[in-house]
Amino acid sequence: MKYDLQLCIGSRLRRLSRIADGHFRSQLSEFNITENQMTILFVLSKMGKVEQGKIGQVLVLERSTVSRNIKLLEKQNYVTRTSAYRPEIELSKTGKELVQTLIPLWEETMDELITKLGENGLTHLTALENSLS
Repeated sequence: MKYDLQLCIGSRLRRLSRIADGHFRSQLSEFNITENQMTILFVLSKMGKVEQGKIGQVLVLERSTVSRNIKLLEKQNYVTRTSAYRPEIELSKTGKELVQTLIPLWEETMDELITKLGENGLTHLTALENSLS
């Protein structure tokens, strides 16, 4: 093999994602939602009523991942979905309230992670994301 497996970029990025997700997960346990679901709620809060596919485009998530998470959020009455061929999704009143509850917790976790990364780490993370996009 040309590269040592420990240098695998995909594996290392997924590991970093799991580490960051763990920080958020500790804040989300009482709400019975995942990090992906929180992110979907935040996107809907910003975008309003959108086609389900648009959420996947914005978050770079697979269609099946978005669909599965939307169904779970819908079961908890956090989102509503139209019955159209290309359903539109929006936050319910309960979902809007949850977003307002989650924002300070998300900000607290972001502060913690930014402190750990430092300005230099945050700059490098942004540069890495831009170079791979």
